[in-house]
Amino acid sequence: MDPLKTLRTTFGFDSFRPHQEEILEAVLRGRDVFAALPTGGGKSLCYQLPALLLPPLTVVVSPLIALMQDQVRGAREYGVPAAFINSSLNAEAARRVYRDVSRGDTKLLYLSPERLALEGFRETLREWGVSLFAVDEAHCISEWGHEFRPDYRSLSTIREEFPGVPVAAFTATATRRVQDDIIDLLKLDDPVAIRGDFDRPEIFYRVQRKNHVGEQILSFVRDHPDESGIVYRATRKSVEETASRLQEFGITAVPYHAGLSDDARRSAQDLFVRDEAQVVVATIAFGMGIDKSNVRWIVHGDLPRSVEAYYQETGRAGRDGERAEACLFFGPQDIAKIRYHIERMQVPDERDRAERNLRTMLRYVESGVCRRTQLLAHFDQEHRGECDGCDVCTGDVHRKDLTVSAQKLMSAAIRTGERFGAHHLADIVCGNTTDRVTQFGHDRLPTFGVGREQTRQWWIGVTQDLEAAGLLARREGPRSGLSLTESGRRVLHGRERFTAMARPEPASTGERKRETDGRNRDTGVALRPDQEELFRVLRDLRLDLARSRQVPPYVIFSDKTLRVMARIRPTDTKALLRVHGVGEVKAERYGPSFLEAIRTFLSDRATG
Repeated sequence: MDPLKTLRTTFGFDSFRPHQEEILEAVLRGRDVFAALPTGGGKSLCYQLPALLLPPLTVVVSPLIALMQDQVRGAREYGVPAAFINSSLNAEAARRVYRDVSRGDTKLLYLSPERLALEGFRETLREWGVSLFAVDEAHCISEWGHEFRPDYRSLSTIREEFPGVPVAAFTATATRRVQDDIIDLLKLDDPVAIRGDFDRPEIFYRVQRKNHVGEQILSFVRDHPDESGIVYRATRKSVEETASRLQEFGITAVPYHAGLSDDARRSAQDLFVRDEAQVVVATIAFGMGIDKSNVRWIVHGDLPRSVEAYYQETGRAGRDGERAEACLFFGPQDIAKIRYHIERMQVPDERDRAERNLRTMLRYVESGVCRRTQLLAHFDQEHRGECDGCDVCTGDVHRKDLTVSAQKLMSAAIRTGERFGAHHLADIVCGNTTDRVTQFGHDRLPTFGVGREQTRQWWIGVTQDLEAAGLLARREGPRSGLSLTESGRRVLHGRERFTAMARPEPASTGERKRETDGRNRDTGVALRPDQEELFRVLRDLRLDLARSRQVPPYVIFSDKTLRVMARIRPTDTKALLRVHGVGEVKAERYGPSFLEAIRTFLSDRATG
C-alpha cells in the first residue's frame, strides 16, 4: 500500500508535515524512534497511518482515558479500524474489542500503561501479534518531565518481552535531558531521534501584570466571543470563582478540577470538546487528554511553575494551525505562593529543581527578550527574535531604568526595619499621612514624600518589580515584610542598575485582538466577509452533525478545513476531495450535507 496515496485517500492530506515521512519510513523499516514534535505537529498520524500499512496490530500506550476515546473517535471518522481497552469499558464491551482484535478487524489498539502491566495481558498481545508499539506522551516516563507518571515505568520491559517489534516514543515537550531519559528507560535500540521545530508561529504570546485578575480575565474572554479557550488557575477556589464570574456575564464556562466528581469532570470536558461550552476554567489537571483542534486562546490567571509546563499548556491552542493567543497574568503573590510550597518540599533535589524552574519562569515574564526566543531556547532551539508574534517584539513592552526609584523605595524599607509590605512603603514615598504612617512616625523619615511625582499604585508596581527581580524578598513570621536581598543592596548602594518592563497605557483588549489578527493572518486562511458568513453556516452544520453522531465537532472537520471550504466553495464531490482534510470516508459520510449547505448558500445570495 502506498503511504502517500493512503495519506490522501484516508486522511485528505496532499503531503506530509515536517518529519512525518521520516518517522513513517523508520517505523516501516522496523527501527525504534524517538520523536519530539510540537503540539499540533501531527504525532497521531505517525502511528495511525502505519496501523493501516502494517499487519496485524499497532498498539498505542496512552496515559488518559479521555485521550484514548478522543483519538479512537477521530481515527474511526477517517475510517481507521481503532479501539481501546481501559477501565471505562464494561465486560461486554471489552469482550467485543477482544473478539474484533482476534479476528483482525481492529488495526489500531489504545491501551493504558496499567492495562499493559496486567499479569497475562502481554501474553494475549503476543497471541494477537504486534507490529508496532507507540508510546504517546512519552515524557511521562521521565522524572524530569513535567507530568511524571510512575505507571509508565512498566513500559521499560517492552523491549525484552517483544524483541524485534519497533517502539516509537512521542512527546510534544522534551528537553535534551528528558529525551535521553526516555531513550534509556524504554531501552530504545539505536533509535532514529527526531526533534521537530518547536516554534508555534500561529500563537501570539502576551504577559501582563495582575490588576484585579478576575476582571482582566473577564475582559479578555468577552473580547474573544464565540472562540473556544482554556483559563488555567492555580487553585480549586480560583477555578470556581472565575467560572462563576464568567457565567454571570452570560459566558458558557465550566469548572474543572480534581475536587469535582468524575461525572462532573467528564461532563465539563464533554461540553467543551463538543463546542457547547465556550470556556473551561481549570487547574493543570485538565488538558493532556484533550485533542480539540479549534482552541483559539489560552489564559493563565496565575504564574505557571515551569516553562516546560507553560509551553505544553499554551500549545493546546491553535492545533489546527489557525491564529491563536496565549495571555499570562502574573503578580508577586504568585511568586510568594510558589516559594511557600518550595520551602516545604522535603526532597532537596525536588526543591532545587522547583527553584530553578521558578527562576526560569520569572526570567520569561520579566525579561525584555522576545518571548518566542526564550521558549525555544528552553528546548535547545535558536530563534533570532523579532517574531512579530509576542508583546515584546510588537513594542507593547519596553524596559526603563528605575534605579533611582528602586533606591528610594528600598531606602524606605531599610529605614522602617524591613518589616512592612508594598502598600505601606508606597504610602511613605508618596507622602501619604495615613494613620499607620503617623502611628510609627514614618512621616518624619528622610524618604517620606520623595516620590510624590508618582501615584501610589505606580510605587506598588515598582515594589512588585523589585520582588519579581529578586531584589526584595517577602519575609514570613512575626516580623514579616519586604527585606532587601544581596542583589537589592548592590542596587541600593549604586553598584548595579535596575531596569524593569514599562508598559504604555494599554489599548483595549479588542484593539489588541484586531492587531493580533492582522499580525497572524498568514498563519491561517484569511476570509472575506461573505466567506466568513459561509464559514459560520458550515460551523453550525458541523455542530448539528456532531450532536447527532455524538462526537466532538472537530473530529468531523477542523476549523481550517471549513475555512478552505468557505473560500473555494466546492459544489461537487470531486471538488470537495481537493479540500485539505477531506478524505474519501469523510467525503462519503458528510459530503452530501456540506455540499448541499454550500449550494443553498450560493443560491440564496444569487437570488437575494
